[in-house]
Amino acid sequence: MKVPGLMDADRILRIPLLPVLAVQALHVRRNAQRLPEPIGPRKGREGHGPRLRLLIAGDSSAAGVGVDYQSQALSGQLVSRLARQYCVEWRLEATTGHTTQDTLNRLQNLDATFDVVVTALGVNDVTRLVSQRKFANLQTRLLNHLSKKLGARHVVVTAVPRMERFPALPQPLAWVLGRQSSRLDQSLQCLIKDFPGALHLPLDFPDDPTLAAADGYHPSPKAYQLWAEAVANLLRQA
Repeated sequence: MKVPGLMDADRILRIPLLPVLAVQALHVRRNAQRLPEPIGPRKGREGHGPRLRLLIAGDSSAAGVGVDYQSQALSGQLVSRLARQYCVEWRLEATTGHTTQDTLNRLQNLDATFDVVVTALGVNDVTRLVSQRKFANLQTRLLNHLSKKLGARHVVVTAVPRMERFPALPQPLAWVLGRQSSRLDQSLQCLIKDFPGALHLPLDFPDDPTLAAADGYHPSPKAYQLWAEAVANLLRQA
């Protein structure tokens, strides 16, 4: 008989912990500081050099929640770095609360072609109780759409954030959500092997309170800076 590992322990304990988890989840939802999406352009052209068509797609983190202006968010920070070498034609398609399914639906109506796409998804799939199998299927469909319909030569797939490290989440809720986010990210790492142009980007940031926004749930300007640098470095290697 298989002995359950750490990755499965939360599934076993989820039922006896359900009353506690429900109360904690309700408390977090009621008391969470709701930060707006930053102001600023969501598409544009910047830099000089070879043409690079860039799409950033995903949830609230892709949208830049946690900062005041898009120039401080992932889009602004990444574009400013890539513009040192390229003429970057960029577009941001991201909305707070979006799951992989929501993003896939949104991009179905996008009539454009891109060289590079950066995705940031997973947190809302975890909180909406999307299963590991369904998440993998949806991400596979998304990667197919990005590479075939939108023509992306490279897709930087940002890892599902480690939710157990979110300051806004109490224990044991943080642990349970963290285990599920780890499972979804393992699925990402496996499925992108079937896509030669896909690159998995782990975000192994240090334990630094300044990397979290005021709500304890989203990245701070410093975190977005580190994220943008990691994407830029990965693309240079590719």
